[in-house]
Amino acid sequence: MPLIINGEKIDEDIVEAEFRQVKAHYERTLQVACCERDPEFRGYAKDNIISRTLLTQAARNRFPEVSEEEVTDRLQKLIAEAGGESQFYMNIGLVAKDEAAIRPNIANGVRLDKTLGEVYQPEPEYTESELRAWFEAHLELFMTDEQVRAAHITKNLQGAQSREAIFKQLRDIRQEILNGADFMTLAERDRADDQQQIDLGWFKRGEFMEEFEVIAFSMNEGEISPVFTTQLGLHLCTVLGRNPPKPMLFEDARPAVLQRMLDEYRDQKFNVFLEELKASADIVNTDPPDQWSPHDEAH
Repeated sequence: MPLIINGEKIDEDIVEAEFRQVKAHYERTLQVACCERDPEFRGYAKDNIISRTLLTQAARNRFPEVSEEEVTDRLQKLIAEAGGESQFYMNIGLVAKDEAAIRPNIANGVRLDKTLGEVYQPEPEYTESELRAWFEAHLELFMTDEQVRAAHITKNLQGAQSREAIFKQLRDIRQEILNGADFMTLAERDRADDQQQIDLGWFKRGEFMEEFEVIAFSMNEGEISPVFTTQLGLHLCTVLGRNPPKPMLFEDARPAVLQRMLDEYRDQKFNVFLEELKASADIVNTDPPDQWSPHDEAH
């Protein structure tokens, strides 16, 4: 056993599974290649497992019994958050509903929620001046979304005999615009029908097709895009206007400010609680020292 935590033995398979998840995270963020950081990642994996195990042990000690009603309520909440039973069981890696198998883990979640509820108490009650001061010190967190107003000329590829011919047609239109022709005039001339929208109005990131947004939000006002493709066809795009991010009004941001301040307070209390658990724990690590580099933060 690579780890024994307050007498609880942690199977090697659990450590290896956590190690693979940690390494996969760094691979996705392009921070690692091959195996040069494997000992470090194994240390992170063990620290994650130690933290989770100590929290679970502490929660069981504080709340050895939880009611079936509490477990059911938490399960139904998790199912609702996932968007339904099928998606919930898929998210946790089960191909079919198996409530009996997951109820013990759900019960542990109830215990942990109740434990942290005690750890966080008494939560602070912030004054309006404290909320406003925190808001003004962190304005970068409370900015409106950047918006652009864009127009496009588009050609649907469905049923087209030649994709190359449509591409050339749009490229020729682009050249006309670069030579001085009016974008909106040519868009009216070349749109497929009266229902085709040319001026797309104002939108922010996440409200449109990603392929289109990448182009529109990378352009300056008045710039003409190259010919590009989306699932709807080939396009030319121009930006008619930009609304850069700007600070929100405090009154609009107040609920988010309060939530962030409470989250910050809870994070601090949680970290202190976890460090106290680690300081008093009996942890036996059987791996060589060069495979063990515990990290202060979970990964």
